[in-house]
Amino acid sequence: MFTGPPPGNWFGMRIAIVSGHASPLAAADGRAAGGQHLHVAEQAAALAGEGHEVRIYTRRDSAVLPDTVRTDAGYQVWHVPAGPARPLPPDDLLPHLGEFGRWLAGQWRPDGWRPDVTHAHFWLSGLAALHAGRRTGTPVVLTYHDLGSAHRRRAGGRDPGPRGRIGYERALGRAADRVVVQSHDELGELVRLGVPRSKLTLVPAGVDGTMFGPTGPVAARDPDRPRILTVGPLRERQGFQDLVRALPTVPGAECVMVGGPPAELLPADTVARRLTALASSCRVADRVRLVGAVPRDELAAWYRSADVMVAAPWYEPFGRTPLEAMACGVPVIGTDVGGISDSVVDGLTGDLVPPRDPRALGTAIRRLLADRVRRFSYATAALDRIRVRYSWRHWAEQLTAVYTAVSGVGQVAGVNVAGQAAAAAA
Repeated sequence: MFTGPPPGNWFGMRIAIVSGHASPLAAADGRAAGGQHLHVAEQAAALAGEGHEVRIYTRRDSAVLPDTVRTDAGYQVWHVPAGPARPLPPDDLLPHLGEFGRWLAGQWRPDGWRPDVTHAHFWLSGLAALHAGRRTGTPVVLTYHDLGSAHRRRAGGRDPGPRGRIGYERALGRAADRVVVQSHDELGELVRLGVPRSKLTLVPAGVDGTMFGPTGPVAARDPDRPRILTVGPLRERQGFQDLVRALPTVPGAECVMVGGPPAELLPADTVARRLTALASSCRVADRVRLVGAVPRDELAAWYRSADVMVAAPWYEPFGRTPLEAMACGVPVIGTDVGGISDSVVDGLTGDLVPPRDPRALGTAIRRLLADRVRRFSYATAALDRIRVRYSWRHWAEQLTAVYTAVSGVGQVAGVNVAGQAAAAAA
């Protein structure tokens, strides 16, 4: 909930967030379960809670949408007329980004509201933000979320998305004033791509401590059967199939999968059908349960119901769900990829295993379920790590420091206000 600016000598900034294809309102009303929609919504809420004036610009994809929406979290959402007022796949947005950027530049006037800094999310939004930023003198910060070069490696050399995406990503990284990366893996990927290391700053996202914590409702479960939980969209790269293949080596445990379409639509979902068929062939169909999408405010109850949370993707730029589980006091077993390699400290807050290795995954699950003391130790250390490194306030302070560095706003008489605020919070 928005509480207004903190007391004391505080210089709030005007921050524009550009998220062309991922509206935060979709995360709020359940049309999008996570990913960029949710990241943008939570970032804006965290910044607004620290006293900044935040506007999110997203493409108008319906003629009935209002021009602006003020959210309960204290930020505004502006719907930008760029292209047809109907949903479009991200890969079809490239021809409309010039129009998007021109509209932003027309709105950001010296005699009206002009941001101190613009933060673009995804490479497509970066094109529009840089177009407007160069016309108005507004510094641009960019977060990629997903890199075409990483996709190309997994796809056997094929260039993903619109033709030339990787070239755009390289040029954007060099043109932006700063690039905020979410993991060391992403940082290395961008350096290999040719983005100067001096432009890259690691700022992992935070977890909403008011929603995810160790106390609160718990989803119903069988107390006599260990519960393994995994959460995420039903996509091949999430590694759900590896978890099903690992389950025969973990006798007696149930595997609950949360995510994908609503429960009533699961029978028509291709990936859900494949997982169900795989469970039958592995003779664990009676121990695999697909729940489908759940309301976000009910997700913590599912985490709390688990003995162990498994995140086994093949590729994951950041990894939100392991952090949410850790915030709920649940030990995590994750694959040693992307952001999960950063957030889960192997042997301290959880266990890391190689991706696409059901045997190693099964062994790790079986050993952790058999060791109650280690599960408690992991959960305790995970809670400490979340509170110190991944709180919303810490996230907002780190972003504010980046924005101050590129814009100069908040630096008064040689004093870095953002740095003072971070030091006071520590």
